[in-house]
Amino acid sequence: MHGNWASRLANPGVRIPLLGLSGRRATLCGVLCGTLLFVLGCHTFHHSPSPSIHFTQVPKHASMGGPAAIDPIKGTVSNSTPGAKIMLYALTEGTWWVQPFHSRGITDIAADGTWTNHSHLGEQYAALLVNGTYPIIQRRTTLPAVGGDVLAVATTPGDFNRPPDPKPIRFSGYDWDIRSGGGDIGGDFCGYEASNVWVDDKGYLHLLMEEQGGEWHCAGLKMSHSLGYGTYRFVIADSTHFPPSATFDMFMRPDHEDPDQRTGFSIALGQGNKADGPNGDFVVQPYYVPGNSVRFNAPVGIMSYVLRWEPGSAAFKGFSGISPTPRGTVKEQVFRSGIPIPSEERVHFNFYDFHHSKSGLRHPVEIVVEKFEYLP
Repeated sequence: MHGNWASRLANPGVRIPLLGLSGRRATLCGVLCGTLLFVLGCHTFHHSPSPSIHFTQVPKHASMGGPAAIDPIKGTVSNSTPGAKIMLYALTEGTWWVQPFHSRGITDIAADGTWTNHSHLGEQYAALLVNGTYPIIQRRTTLPAVGGDVLAVATTPGDFNRPPDPKPIRFSGYDWDIRSGGGDIGGDFCGYEASNVWVDDKGYLHLLMEEQGGEWHCAGLKMSHSLGYGTYRFVIADSTHFPPSATFDMFMRPDHEDPDQRTGFSIALGQGNKADGPNGDFVVQPYYVPGNSVRFNAPVGIMSYVLRWEPGSAAFKGFSGISPTPRGTVKEQVFRSGIPIPSEERVHFNFYDFHHSKSGLRHPVEIVVEKFEYLP
């Protein structure tokens, strides 16, 4: 029975009796119905699923971000189109900032659909799946809607289950926040370990670099508040024992600043992976501007470094020992161009391996800061 009906439907010349229809109307209806059944039987219609983004690892939640701390962020993409990229954002105080930097605002998608990068900390995190021609926008008040070159948008809150930040330590009469988690040093990811920073019985500050569990860890801390104009002085036990890639950096910059902007000051000790290069540097950022960086050679033994920051002027000085003498002066330099005005700069101490992935450093290195002083 069914076979007869099917064969008759497939034959447009056969009249099929239909309720309420007769003659030519029934014949025409039979033709249309037969054609429809034939088409439906031979073709299945599929709706292509829309592209989507899923997070597999997110950075911790932080109500205030800043350029110092970054964390890994990872995810996957489904049903993407060829040439599409991921663009990451972190939300801090009502503003979405592209991650990890404006100069590196595109995250590639691997062949298996996974993507990975680093992000500065924020309250929420967003991933945009965009066509390759979509422009990098450094900051946004709102995220774009899906459409055009924006193929998908996904957001997620920061991870509230991450361990809390280390407790501040007391050094030279000031409170300092210890760095932990990730950091970006010259394009190399650097993990900061809180246990690599401590103050001994003499009141000296120790910063250690070492390998733990197959990962290389640096050391860093920053003052809990800003000081502004004045004289900054710190005493280093010795820095000439560093291997060429080890770098100690006392720097000042606003925590809210994008690192691409590069303002502030730096006194860096290390050879920057150049075994025959000078081991000291006075810098007014950005360092790449001619005349903003002055290199020198620090001698063996205790050294004191001073920065006097005044309106329109930054005077650097390095001398042997604890008390300045005419014969003990190693290097002096006064900068009068590009001097910033106070903008919540905080003093940072960083001890890291410059371009560790290329340095070959495999043994622990330590530096001791004996004292820090500030005079308005």
